[in-house]
Amino acid sequence: MRRTAGVLVMEHIAVGLVEGNKVVGPLRMVREKADSPNALHSMPADKIAESIRQQLESLAGEQIHAIGLGFPGVIRDGIVEDSPNLQQIKGFNLQASLTGALKLDGKDVPVRVFNDADAMAAGIAATRGKLGKLNRVWTLGNGIGFGRFPWSEGVWEGGHSVVTLDPKENFCGCGGRGHLEGILGYRSMRMRFLDMEPEEVFANAKTGDTRCADFVTRCHRALAAATATSIHMEGPGPFYLTGPTAKFIDIGLLGRFVHEMVKMSPLQGSPFEIIPPNDELGVIGAAVNAERAALSA
Repeated sequence: MRRTAGVLVMEHIAVGLVEGNKVVGPLRMVREKADSPNALHSMPADKIAESIRQQLESLAGEQIHAIGLGFPGVIRDGIVEDSPNLQQIKGFNLQASLTGALKLDGKDVPVRVFNDADAMAAGIAATRGKLGKLNRVWTLGNGIGFGRFPWSEGVWEGGHSVVTLDPKENFCGCGGRGHLEGILGYRSMRMRFLDMEPEEVFANAKTGDTRCADFVTRCHRALAAATATSIHMEGPGPFYLTGPTAKFIDIGLLGRFVHEMVKMSPLQGSPFEIIPPNDELGVIGAAVNAERAALSA
């Protein structure tokens, strides 16, 4: 089987070798600060690229046919055009940086860069034998990502879907108003509740705290609204939720809100599943997308 390298950059950097939709050997991890949701925020763009390169160079000796990289933000032709939660890398040509510096066994290996949530969607599809079906995923963390498989050209910044017309909803990292990320993003929740952490907000909601309970309802309605928009654009199908804050979501409540918003019978029937944070899925997905791109080139 052909071997491909996969890289996932979210709260940290994970690198692995992929064969037959499985990770071969251990994942290589790079963390600036252990267990920090903002681990890469203070790392310069060139240092991020250098950290990725060093980990990929450690795979020297392997017969690698392609390298896939999942990275947060708007990705076009290997350039990170914008990344609200890693603003230092805006405009950085990550693909060219790695292609120019990376040599494995003295050979040029094609590098492809994808949105990190798209990599997660591909990883879920690959490991569940659903490469022939539409799969969508919400990655919930410091920011909110939206991924789909099969991969196709597009911006796909679903985390910035407008889910409210309230002009006071201005907590999104990109500066836009009314965005899903401005409600459900970890950074946004911390800005909204300066007197408690997000974990405390959801815990207090369960004890009957009205302020916290109202916000939890708002979170679920916001995610339901963004999901319903996707359903109305591309049709029904499974949605997966993953990432550090996916644990906050009640999929029963989310499903009820989506049902309130999607009433046309051909569009109903989109199940939800929470998947615990899993770097392997993103690494596999980045590799799968790179392999498919290499085969179609």
